[in-house]
Amino acid sequence: GQSRRMGRDKGSMIIQNEPMIKHILSTLNHQINEAIIVLNDKDRIDKYGKFINPQDYSYTITFLEDEIKNKGPMPGIMTGLSKIKSNYALVLPCDSPYVSKNYIQTIFSEIEENYQAIVPYHDENNKLKTSEPLHSIYNKNVIPKIEKLVNEDVLHIKGLIEKIDAKFVLIDNKKIEKKEFRNLNRPEDI
Repeated sequence: GQSRRMGRDKGSMIIQNEPMIKHILSTLNHQINEAIIVLNDKDRIDKYGKFINPQDYSYTITFLEDEIKNKGPMPGIMTGLSKIKSNYALVLPCDSPYVSKNYIQTIFSEIEENYQAIVPYHDENNKLKTSEPLHSIYNKNVIPKIEKLVNEDVLHIKGLIEKIDAKFVLIDNKKIEKKEFRNLNRPEDI
């Protein structure tokens, strides 16, 4: 993203003595095989490369430049999905440092072959409206649908979820806690 609401790059902001994205990368340790970090441009890739040491993690890290610029997170998801080695990817935003290992294990345990996405949601009465599409798992077979939506300038991720086979998982404060989804968008959030 462009961090407009924060006024500066969120992923590199220091939270508890570490850049915000490093909290997420540490949580992913021993949970995944690879991480793909999609950033806007080469300058940001260079910036992140200075404080993210891939040897600090149990998985490979690849930095990619967003293939389609200034169109929100959906093209970034498409860029990442196009390069993953597995069929599924957990998508996480850099501004959610409270994601836990328990959440990662729980959401991965929900994968079923016949679903194209695993999407957490808050309210039983309106799964789509209260969903958390930036904390979800996607199958790489959704790439053509993302491309079509982006070409039509439909850029909200919930528009994608409406068009694919998604399994919704309730955020119940038992298996999945609400605090996992707290993101830091504005200076006052910190």
